[in-house]
Amino acid sequence: MDEKIKNEIRKIALQNAFEHEGVTQDKIVLAKILGLKPEFRAKVKEIVGDITEIVSNVNQISFENQKREIEENYPEILIPKEKIEEREGFPPLKNAEHGNVITRFPPEPNGYPHIGHAKAAIINSEYAKMYGGKFILRMDDTNPEAERMEYHAAIKVGLDWLGIKFDIIKNTSDDMELFYEKGKELINIGKAYVCTCKREDISNNRKERKACKCSRADIKENIKGWGKMFDKFKPGDAIIRFRGDMSADNAVMRDPVLFRIIDEKHYTLGNKYRVWPSYDFSVAIEDSNDGVTHAFRSKEFELREELIDSILDALNMRKPYQDFFSRLEFKGMPISKRIIRPLIEEGKVSWYDDPRLPTLESLKRRGIKPEAIKKFILSLGLTKANTLAPFETLESFNRKYVDAESIRLFMVINPKKLKIKNLPMTDVEIPNHPIKDMGKRKINLNENLFISQEDAINIKDNTLIKLLGLGNVRISNSSGELEGEFIDTKNITDIQKIQWVTQKNAHIIKILIPKALFIGEQFNENSLEELEVYTEQHYLQLKDGDEIQFIRFGYCRKDSQNQAIFTHK
Repeated sequence: MDEKIKNEIRKIALQNAFEHEGVTQDKIVLAKILGLKPEFRAKVKEIVGDITEIVSNVNQISFENQKREIEENYPEILIPKEKIEEREGFPPLKNAEHGNVITRFPPEPNGYPHIGHAKAAIINSEYAKMYGGKFILRMDDTNPEAERMEYHAAIKVGLDWLGIKFDIIKNTSDDMELFYEKGKELINIGKAYVCTCKREDISNNRKERKACKCSRADIKENIKGWGKMFDKFKPGDAIIRFRGDMSADNAVMRDPVLFRIIDEKHYTLGNKYRVWPSYDFSVAIEDSNDGVTHAFRSKEFELREELIDSILDALNMRKPYQDFFSRLEFKGMPISKRIIRPLIEEGKVSWYDDPRLPTLESLKRRGIKPEAIKKFILSLGLTKANTLAPFETLESFNRKYVDAESIRLFMVINPKKLKIKNLPMTDVEIPNHPIKDMGKRKINLNENLFISQEDAINIKDNTLIKLLGLGNVRISNSSGELEGEFIDTKNITDIQKIQWVTQKNAHIIKILIPKALFIGEQFNENSLEELEVYTEQHYLQLKDGDEIQFIRFGYCRKDSQNQAIFTHK
């Protein structure tokens, strides 16, 4: 391998070890070098051996010597980095004037908000900020069959957590009388009619591009039918349809529904209304009436652009500029309510905050920061290309935020007892973070410790090991219960570095490790691993929600006194 590349690998290994208690890992160094040198992706097998050798060498050096080598050869690592101005915002808007841009986010309160909602909200929010305009939150609450206050509240909570601010907050249902006024106007100008055909016949006629007999009724008959919608007709007896073009190639234009009867109690309005506008009609009227200049929706609504323009043209109302973006999902983490609800009902997923889901509640509980979500979405840009992102991409953004504020704690898996002779201290103070000043924690000691079984099986008699934050121990008996003697030596190379916890006050917790919920289209029965571990007593002093980096394991978020959730490596 080229000496320059070897030098770069050593620099990365030293930097990562310096930031993580003197220990680095092959995988981390490999990922970083591939990020710097993408051309090496095709040569992974060729470089992985050199990386392993360099990482092993760096791990054998004491923390003090690692720092000394960095100071001599790579001093730039220790220099505080200036904040690089990252690209904020999206491409310039068409027909946009500074101070005169109005965008909106119109979620339907029929489920818990997820990463797709975050993308839509952030795109519209960012454009309003870019142009010094206004941003509207408009709850699209005109389907009382599916909508609930629980979902309304969850959306508000999720948006608050993301840090998104609105200039105007309203409900689509605030303008029901306006919808009636505009609906009747369309009937009076012959652009809408009452249809009493059966649902199956309507569907077949639309497929065959054939107008129904109802479309031939005159305006007088349709006005009469409009009145019956409010007191005579039952749900399913009649609908109001827009007079589009039954021969259109765009099926959306084949006389779509404008109003339907729903005799369900609305979560805020009760039984005040029974004739409800369709999404296409309400969004057209609301965007125009609210002064929205630029309306963004996910790509699935692109065919509806023609319909919305046609409705507004018929009513001689102002039309906003419309644009579309791709839906956002993660591989193995569906966002569809149709898929998630049955999983909850069947007990395969605990609730909408289950850490395997892409809901905002879940991402928050897992330890994903709202700032990371925003940076991630900004990095995707405004594109219509399908976005099925690997979750690791979001993790890479999140790592930058959690690393700086995560307390470092020791934790052992499958604990193995270690008895140390000649331990010269009864307590030790350990920094809570290797670089940032986050204080220190005191650990009371005696001769009895736990180490992880994975480390224990590699220890032989007369082996010298370094207990992180404590010192060096020479193992004298590796059969049965491990025994060793404290050795007051420094600057020893070729030494295994491991974490530990005291036996007398180790705290047992469960770590939930979320994995892909689906593999292809198949539910992954092993998508949530539960791991029992022993950690420090200091864990109990942390607040629920605090982020932790368990040394040599990864980042976790404290979920409760007895449970943490694995965030990512």
